[in-house]
Amino acid sequence: MTDVNGVEAGRSGPRGRPSLAEKVHESLHSRIMRGDYGPNEKLPAEKELSVQFGVSRPVLRLALEQLREEGLIYSRQGAGNFVRVKREPALGYTPVETIADIQRCYEFRLTIETDAVALAAQRRNAAALDEMERALHLLSDATGSRLHREDADFAFHLAIAKASNNRYYEETLKALRDHIHVGMKLHGESLMSDGAWALEEVFAEHKAICDAVRDRNPEAAREAMRLHVTHSRDRLFGGGTLDLSL
Repeated sequence: MTDVNGVEAGRSGPRGRPSLAEKVHESLHSRIMRGDYGPNEKLPAEKELSVQFGVSRPVLRLALEQLREEGLIYSRQGAGNFVRVKREPALGYTPVETIADIQRCYEFRLTIETDAVALAAQRRNAAALDEMERALHLLSDATGSRLHREDADFAFHLAIAKASNNRYYEETLKALRDHIHVGMKLHGESLMSDGAWALEEVFAEHKAICDAVRDRNPEAAREAMRLHVTHSRDRLFGGGTLDLSL
């Protein structure tokens, strides 16, 4: 399916850029997660959302379908789309407000993602590995096009959390989605200013993580993840982190 500009609505656009449907999905996902729409609240009508985002109805429906697959919304025939009630209390974190908050998020990621990837290396199955490799392929395309894609980057890390077969890692990463995105966006901007070599270095780090999970080597996976998150933080902070002592 293509939009009026000839870009495939449900796939990545030219040169690895996010598709229109991906952009709409990201925006609606953020609105739901930060509580703009409450449990059981009806989303605006498709016609209204199409106008808000400036996209066609088919593009909007692709984004809504992804939200349904993620369990964030459900549909009532003839009534529209509604935010799904969570059976368990959702994790919530205060918004990122300062550069210190970004550093704290990196610290937290170093504790949870290193353990999650070690479990993923032990427990992953073929389907979980395929999901990781699909995200890695998107990162490869973006690197070749001299771009940084925060959506593909997060999808890679979320696929690892899923592969751990421990929903607490997965749900924690989802709850941190917007917080992680801030760091990834700033990190991506620093990479773009450094040049192609920096993008290639980051892709090599992602590939090392994937290779260790594929090889079922938990210690190598843990170390590769530790190095990747640490390097990401240090590139963003220029090697000089803040003193967060009380």
